Amino acid sequence: MSDTKALERLRKKLTIENLWLYIIKIMMDEAKPLKAYDLKVKLRERFEINPPAVTVYTVIYRMNREGLLVKRVVKEETFYEPTNKGIEAFKQGVLFIEETLAKLKI
Repeated sequence: MSDTKALERLRKKLTIENLWLYIIKIMMDEAKPLKAYDLKVKLRERFEINPPAVTVYTVIYRMNREGLLVKRVVKEETFYEPTNKGIEAFKQGVLFIEETLAKLKI
């Protein structure tokens, strides 16, 4: 059975368009700073989300600007880790999704 266009849009909205949730989740689980490339690989491995590299980098840069991530440069390599603000935003985002799901359940 093929997906409807509506279901395809929903999947995109809950994955690609909200990568920040998945990125924070990976970082919280890994409990160590990660490179942007490593995050892209883990998105594919753990969540079966395979966005273009430019999308991942754009989201990471935006998250850094918004204070959800902090950037660290070690020996010319750039790593990112979540801030307390980022972890709190993640928790609020998951709570919002849970509340929305509870309202939609049959």
